[in-house]
Amino acid sequence: MGFEHTPVLLKECIEHLRIKADGTYIDGTSGGGGHSAEIYKQLSEKGFLLSIDRDPEAVSATEQHLRSTESRAQHLARQGNFIEIEEICEDIGLSKADGILLDLGVSSHQLEDKKRGFSYMWDSPIDMRMDTGSSLSASEIVNNYTQEEIRNIIRNYGEEKWASRIAGFIVEARQKKEITTTGQLVEIIKAAIPASARRQGPHPAKRTFQALRIAVNDELNALEAVIEKGVDLLSEGGRICIITFHSLEDRIVKTKFKQLADPCVCPEEFPVCVCGKRPKGRIITKKPQIASETEIESNPRARSAKLRVLERI
Repeated sequence: MGFEHTPVLLKECIEHLRIKADGTYIDGTSGGGGHSAEIYKQLSEKGFLLSIDRDPEAVSATEQHLRSTESRAQHLARQGNFIEIEEICEDIGLSKADGILLDLGVSSHQLEDKKRGFSYMWDSPIDMRMDTGSSLSASEIVNNYTQEEIRNIIRNYGEEKWASRIAGFIVEARQKKEITTTGQLVEIIKAAIPASARRQGPHPAKRTFQALRIAVNDELNALEAVIEKGVDLLSEGGRICIITFHSLEDRIVKTKFKQLADPCVCPEEFPVCVCGKRPKGRIITKKPQIASETEIESNPRARSAKLRVLERI
């Protein structure tokens, strides 16, 4: 199966990056290369694009996609977690970038590849690793973590009100036999959530699967760290564009951007700042940009996407 992934908010990202033909850009979550390809098209032979992704299949797909894209610019695709952005840039001799893009969504390919275990829509092994070489899988959490640890993951990362019941049902079920498939896990979750609650809102397993995926891939801790690192890599006037898909991610981006734009910790009654903290950026999107109805019709996963942008000063 090919690595298909329709880039979300593509037009808005390209506009906000304000791409210079001879500039240097980083796509920290290249996926199938949709955003990378659009950036690449606008670069001259003096331009440079670095594409990074944790998923080795995504790296291969990006390389293939860009080979078929008309551009004479330089391009390098690297496998790695975007939290390693400083190390990757240092390794290739890159000190500054004119723009950085992060699309935090799970790709359609990952959701639809049954062996990856990201989706609750069909039965498959419980995995959920974006980097298939990493040691921690969702199966390890489900079968070996304590009930309290599982509850905290589901509550904190899934914002699931039935987290305690779900964790209890998981532990009870695994005592009888190992939970090996997403189908088994979905049935356990359904049994834990009262029927009246299952009839409302999204699929009953959606929040738990989101929580497990975030925990397996340490997504939220990585996000907070990469924002700081990314802004430090930007040239003056360079921009970082981040697309989020749920409230936890968006809250982190919003808060971190605010801290970077207004880091002063002096008491409000102080007439002037004496803490010495200076802003590193200015917020371009006072409110996050969202997809148009037209885009949502053609790509339903864009419905929950939010784009926030910060410019280095």
